[in-house]
Amino acid sequence: MKIRTLRRHVNESFKSLGRNGWMTFASVSAVTVSLVLVGLFLMVMFNLNKIAGDIESDVEVRVYLDQSITQAQQDALEQDLKEVKNVQSVQFQSKKQGLNSLMKSLGNDKKSFADLQKENPLPNAFILKTKKPEQTIHVANQVRDLPNVTDVRYGKGTVEKLFHFIRIARNVGIVLIIGLLFTSVFLIANTIKLTIVARRREIEIMKLVGATNAFVRWPYFIEGLVMGILGSVIPVVLVMVVYRFAYYGLGGNLQQMFIRLIPYHTMTTNLSLLLVGIGAIIGVWGSMSSVRKFLKV
Repeated sequence: MKIRTLRRHVNESFKSLGRNGWMTFASVSAVTVSLVLVGLFLMVMFNLNKIAGDIESDVEVRVYLDQSITQAQQDALEQDLKEVKNVQSVQFQSKKQGLNSLMKSLGNDKKSFADLQKENPLPNAFILKTKKPEQTIHVANQVRDLPNVTDVRYGKGTVEKLFHFIRIARNVGIVLIIGLLFTSVFLIANTIKLTIVARRREIEIMKLVGATNAFVRWPYFIEGLVMGILGSVIPVVLVMVVYRFAYYGLGGNLQQMFIRLIPYHTMTTNLSLLLVGIGAIIGVWGSMSSVRKFLKV
């Protein structure tokens, strides 16, 4: 396409947007409202997914050793653990390290358990990480019967409920996002379609004087692109403001509960680009699908 022709299409598109001000406003508003809902929901779902991933990565299998185990037996057991299917890493934790970790987790309450430091009752242990969190239960059952193993713990009962909840939350989130996007596309496409219908005579005249389909489509392509991008401006700003408040205002309290949100700049940058992209795609798709039926004259 020649630069002069492209310039003509761009000028014609912006003139049409101005001439059809109210319909343009309605289309942009439809994009804005839809993307606000999509943006806020995606913001929540991305963080829920991260939190779920963090919780899953913290799941581990603790293999406690017999107090009378020799160094040779311990080395042999470590090798056996490394050969267990789906085990990613094996880390030894001495009884002293285990006690220090326990005292640290108790915080201000550790003074009540000061006597533990005089006579440490904890056994040595191996800490196993699996390749996938859901493999934890299977691995725990495999290593339970190995020699010189007195106990295996992985949060039985709690872990099963946790994985079940995470699986349901992710599936529900995916369904809701897809449903919300389809609803948004339907709403926006029909709003833009009203704009195109109001100008069908203009399209018919252009076709009758010999304009090609591509020549007719280009101005509407640009209009849809502009409306989609304009409609994403407010959602992007709103997402940045809301997430800034959530991250800096509530993030400290959440970190005390070991909940870490996605970093502010990472979230706002990625989500802003995603919303602009969705807005542009929906705007173009709505224009192109609506103008297609009027090209047959």
